[in-house]
Amino acid sequence: MRKLSYARLLALAGLVLMGCSSDATTPTTSVAQSALTANGVDVTLGVTSDWTSGYCASVTLKNNSSTTVSNWSVVVQLNQSTLSQIWGATSTVSGTQMTATAVSYDQTIAAGASVSFGFCGNATGTNYKPTLVSASVSGGGPSAGTGGASAAGGAKSTGGTVATGGAKATGGANTSGGSNTTGGSPVTGGSKATGGTTSTNSGKKFVGNIDTNGSIRSDFATYWNQFTPENAGKWGSVQPSSQSSFNWSSLDAMYNYCNSHNIVFKQHNFVWGAQQPSWTSSLTTSNGPTVVQNWMKSFCARYPNTKYIDVVNEPPPHTTPSYINAIGGTGSSGYDWIVNAFKWARAACPNAILILNDYNIIEYSGDHNNIINIANKIKAAGAPIDAIGAQAHAVANFSASAVQSSIDDLAAKTGLPIFITEFDINVADDNQQATIMQNLFTMFWNDNNVKGITLWGYIVGATWQANTGLMTSSGTMRPSMTWLTNFLKTH
Repeated sequence: MRKLSYARLLALAGLVLMGCSSDATTPTTSVAQSALTANGVDVTLGVTSDWTSGYCASVTLKNNSSTTVSNWSVVVQLNQSTLSQIWGATSTVSGTQMTATAVSYDQTIAAGASVSFGFCGNATGTNYKPTLVSASVSGGGPSAGTGGASAAGGAKSTGGTVATGGAKATGGANTSGGSNTTGGSPVTGGSKATGGTTSTNSGKKFVGNIDTNGSIRSDFATYWNQFTPENAGKWGSVQPSSQSSFNWSSLDAMYNYCNSHNIVFKQHNFVWGAQQPSWTSSLTTSNGPTVVQNWMKSFCARYPNTKYIDVVNEPPPHTTPSYINAIGGTGSSGYDWIVNAFKWARAACPNAILILNDYNIIEYSGDHNNIINIANKIKAAGAPIDAIGAQAHAVANFSASAVQSSIDDLAAKTGLPIFITEFDINVADDNQQATIMQNLFTMFWNDNNVKGITLWGYIVGATWQANTGLMTSSGTMRPSMTWLTNFLKTH
């Protein structure tokens, strides 16, 4: 998704990130509320989700010095709260203070680079929001002072929302409120891997990408053999104003390009809790099934060569469409509306591979277990689901071996193949990004459970997340893109 920056989406959507408690109260987000500097490293803490009985927060360390940081730790005042979980760091708690220490794969912070960790807490009183106390940094530049923890009610602001570096919402701000992620700790830990895996790839996989600012670049077919529309295929883009009118112009151009260049076309997506037409909120049980089926049938009749479809994107608790009760509600399976969506998609596009797509499911244990639960429940209820889509926006924070373990567990427990659907690497340092690309992509390619890989943008300055671009608009490749193109020439 391209329309809104990651930080802006967090501020607007009010998402609960990576492991926050699933209270019914709608969570809110806030700007950074505590900041300090240690040895040229700016440390900011922001509460990313707040549901009054608890919160989730993110801490980012940005190395503004000219010297590499070799290790770090951060002390956080928990105030009237207790730590419930942490990811991206290890923790020790003494009294009301938590010390977060770097995990092995994030100890080093190159000059100009940043790392993040997140945690959640349960409120024990009204003054429960955490604040920074101090930071200890090995390396870096001259210290600008290590004080600066904000006073209660007078937070020091860094002027923007703090992103967590992990969870993501690919939609606009119309995500339904109060939908907390299942969260949990990272599925597995471990240090950065230095290579791929020992398994073999039984057949050549597609390697795809998305459009750039709403159009397919003329060089697309040079690098990619599969295409996913970033925004043009979303229901809110096709039928924004009424049930009776369709806007196919962008999709037509993309589909025709794919057909003329022998590129596999994938639809993203049919049903989602964001970027849906505003009028869908008024759907009822009498017209909802007909309207949703008409959307699917109209799409599939117009684009019959569609090979893959994200039927439902980011299911609860990540997002929930406003009209689920109109298309089956929770029902006996707990997810009858998802079951119906897959049945209707199969009827409309009988030859397409139907996918349940979500984020954090090969990174964090709570989301991983949640998608397994949903997949198995809808399968048991008769949903013709063919595969799981793992967006993979946060995999750069984990080792290749850890991510592979999660992929293989997901495939084993659902009996379904896995597609990597929105892979990107939000790393500014060229060499670091290239190393991560080599480790993770090689693993994706070699893992038989992964059937295809789609990257989420490739032009610098025109991708959904900052620093994920692989080449400039004039064709200058970052090292990760150079490695990838060379790899694909020989595989």
